Amino acid sequence: MDTFTLSRLQFAANISFHILFPTITIALCWFLVFFRLRHTATQGTPAAQGWEQAYYFWTKVFALTFALGVVSGITMSFQFGTNWPGFMEHAGNIAGPLLGYEVLTAFFLEATFLGIMLFGRQRVSERMHLVATLMVALGTTLSAFWILSLNSWMQTPAGYEIIDGKFHAVDWLAIVFNPSFPYRLGHKLLASTLTAGFLIAGVSAWQLVKGAANDGTRRALRTAITAVAIAIPLQIFMGDLHGLNTLAHQPAKIAAIEGIWHTEKSAPLTLFGWPNEKEGRTDYALQIPHAASLILAHDSNAELKGLNEFPGAHPPVAPVFWGFRVMVGMGLLMLAVAWTSAWLLHRHRTRDLATLPRALLYTLVGMTFSGWVATLAGWYVTEIGRQPYLVYGLLRTADAVAAHAPAMVAGTLAAYLTVYVLLLAAYVGVIKYMAEHPAVPAPAVPGREHGPTTPEEAPWKQ
Repeated sequence: MDTFTLSRLQFAANISFHILFPTITIALCWFLVFFRLRHTATQGTPAAQGWEQAYYFWTKVFALTFALGVVSGITMSFQFGTNWPGFMEHAGNIAGPLLGYEVLTAFFLEATFLGIMLFGRQRVSERMHLVATLMVALGTTLSAFWILSLNSWMQTPAGYEIIDGKFHAVDWLAIVFNPSFPYRLGHKLLASTLTAGFLIAGVSAWQLVKGAANDGTRRALRTAITAVAIAIPLQIFMGDLHGLNTLAHQPAKIAAIEGIWHTEKSAPLTLFGWPNEKEGRTDYALQIPHAASLILAHDSNAELKGLNEFPGAHPPVAPVFWGFRVMVGMGLLMLAVAWTSAWLLHRHRTRDLATLPRALLYTLVGMTFSGWVATLAGWYVTEIGRQPYLVYGLLRTADAVAAHAPAMVAGTLAAYLTVYVLLLAAYVGVIKYMAEHPAVPAPAVPGREHGPTTPEEAPWKQ
């Protein structure tokens, strides 16, 4: 393979590994905020210990996930200089400040309060500990805000002018809040809720199966199932809005998603088939008449542009076509599992959750990392669907790649993949071990509800 293809594969490997962890931490920290609020609100009751157990366990999972996300994100950012210098050369006036804003807001906020959140229990007051957790949650969300603003600008550029081949900012509000940004941000935040929710539900179910559950496990399971049962229909609605926006701004991507080869009115919806790009058709297609126009444009007679309208400027069809179907299929499975689980949990509201049907518990275990599958599939649709452009319609990907020797890129790609496989296996293994051997939080020290009270306990007060 040539340098261009290898560089694309290397960046794809890096972003695929990195995105797994922020997709968990963005929403997981808000779950921790909820656990901490419930613990604070139920002080003096038996329920408080359960919420403390849930917070303590999932804070450890958050710390592990956050560390991998930060390290892999730094590695990925290096590739803007090593593999894709043309991107910063042309779009650095836009991309640089947006990435800088993330550091100045999200990273600084997280770095300031993360230590208090992880190690401040019994060293600061309950109120301060709750505030620290809330600040870290805001930081993770701000990080998603800025990164998705930049990515969305690359998809639907706005607020710029081009001088001597370089992008210059004209309107920063138009750049940040570009046409696709609100839909991508909402879609990502809901995706994170589903990913973190199913992770909590799956690990909690595994603890019930293995007899390692405590009261915190049961409270975490109920919280997670309630969250995903609410989030999945909202995600379907947000996906529809996102689709309408993509149709307006990136019709070539929609044509690849639906396998629409020629512009037509009342286009059928292809459920399954085999895209044949060489012949310009979808073989073995199972279709519903008029449904694509109805779903995509909310008009069964609407005309949809086909791939024939974009010669040499449309994405590869097969990965976009199949990626979208994997994402939607996983979303429908999430809907079925979430609502079934919510109904069964409601029936067992006053009973021990260990009596839940074994089939449900094992189903939840099987869905532990389902959010990762849906996230990766959706991300591939987004990023591959933008090709052959880095900045849609303006800067081609091939014009930004560095001229390295193919052997060098292939060697570093192999090294990345090896490290990532080992790290991913270690991550899953550690979570499994923690689930089967849950640590118990130290009991609160009487009189410490408001943090240390003497100089010996808090030397910084001296």
